[in-house]
Amino acid sequence: MSEPREVDLVIKGGTVVSPSGTRKVGIAVDDGKIVAVTQDEFLPPAKKTVDASGLHVIPGLVDTEAHPGCYSPLKDDLGSESRAAVTAGVTTWGIHAPSTRMGHPTFAEFVQKEDVISFHDSFPYFEQAVKDDAAVDVFATYMLETDQQAEEIPEYAKDHGVTSYKLYLQAMSPESEPNWPGRRAGLGAGFDDGVIWVTMENVAEMGRPGIVCMHCENWEVARIFDKRLKAEGRTDWATWSDRSPHYLEASHIRWYGDMAAHLGCPIYIQHSTTPESYKEILELRGRGVECHAQTGPHWLHFGKEEHNAWRINVPLRSRHNNPNIWSAIQAGIINSVGSDHVVAWGDASYEASYNENIWELKTGFTSRVEMLLPVLLNGVNEGKITLERMVEVACSEPARIFGVYPQKGLIDIGADADLVLVDLDKEVTVKNENVLTRSGWTCIMDHTLKGWGVATFLRGKQMSKWDDGAPGPEFIGDADGQYLRRTPGQDLLPVAGGEGARAEVRPQVKVGMNDEGA
Repeated sequence: MSEPREVDLVIKGGTVVSPSGTRKVGIAVDDGKIVAVTQDEFLPPAKKTVDASGLHVIPGLVDTEAHPGCYSPLKDDLGSESRAAVTAGVTTWGIHAPSTRMGHPTFAEFVQKEDVISFHDSFPYFEQAVKDDAAVDVFATYMLETDQQAEEIPEYAKDHGVTSYKLYLQAMSPESEPNWPGRRAGLGAGFDDGVIWVTMENVAEMGRPGIVCMHCENWEVARIFDKRLKAEGRTDWATWSDRSPHYLEASHIRWYGDMAAHLGCPIYIQHSTTPESYKEILELRGRGVECHAQTGPHWLHFGKEEHNAWRINVPLRSRHNNPNIWSAIQAGIINSVGSDHVVAWGDASYEASYNENIWELKTGFTSRVEMLLPVLLNGVNEGKITLERMVEVACSEPARIFGVYPQKGLIDIGADADLVLVDLDKEVTVKNENVLTRSGWTCIMDHTLKGWGVATFLRGKQMSKWDDGAPGPEFIGDADGQYLRRTPGQDLLPVAGGEGARAEVRPQVKVGMNDEGA
């Protein structure tokens, strides 16, 4: 009887985690794919063996919202931030970008209406940047503003493999956002309900995994609170939250959720932070709308009352609201968690970003992607969610929703070998030396969190390590990221994530290929 063929990698001794439970099994990897998940004694011989004794093994995180290139040219941002991401346990990034922020060689620092172009004109630069600079695999979510862009959605799906689209509803009217740098973030045209209507029509026609992502926060009303709070002389950091109360988030969900219900369009609510929002989400699901909900680590970990609360959109809510968000995750109302990672413009150092006056403070929460897994694992250790549920909302469900499952988001035969080794007992008081983001600092500095990733593998290649006794994690990989094309209209899968949601599809994810295979 011949010896079994040698594989590239074996990880043994660990506890493998899936949404359905944990198992003491090993993993064999060959040519970037998982080829066996079995008891250690049945694993084949390997060129490299990793001992994961005492550790949990989870799928690489699928972070569906990140914004590299938002305030700086994509090439300048993607390299450093994707290295930070993969070192922190993220192996797949859904990058949200307007057409002006996809690596086009002409970078307008402050975008005007005439700068907004078709994604046909910017996509080649984006795909090349991912190939040259990314240390994670990437899919794109286009941030739409114009009739032309909305009408071209079928072409983007066919030509670019893009099936997810973002509506920054707070940026519909650029003149209503004097305190958030929308034009600096690449949004310059503004848009109205007609653009939203055509977007939802085309995505509904596309079928799964087509999805419309929405930032729900009515800034046309928030500008009134801006005036009133400034008139009161408010400059404290909690002012940023008071300018955009719960109602402004929930009411957008209600109005545009109703449009989605009418058109039969799947929607994804970014930054779901309030009980009022959860009520609207559940009502939409009860009406048969496929309505998914995301939150992020900053809303889970911080409250507006804290001095280091910084600025973010939607804003932080009260510390007393945080348990509502954790409960919504565990209950299945929120079925995805993403980082919303971004680095400020220009000098992004702490000294250049900080200001006691909230109106002068730079948009912060650096480094969001590097706090994603630690905040979730700390929540697991505190009993706020189970480890299995954490894997579901950070790995498998995001992959399903955005059409990269089963290639991503699970540990099973045939899936990409995107793996994170987790030490649930590792307790770290965070220092700026622990992060790799180009800003050089993190808002969770001096916070103590328990549960950390200590090694990340992308398609079987080890990209990071955090050795015992080392001061922090280390990136040891390369720019091995690939662009992930998605194809709509594949075979139906069982419904995942949400009462009343319609059938989900099994997408075909192609790496670096167009529809003709070229």
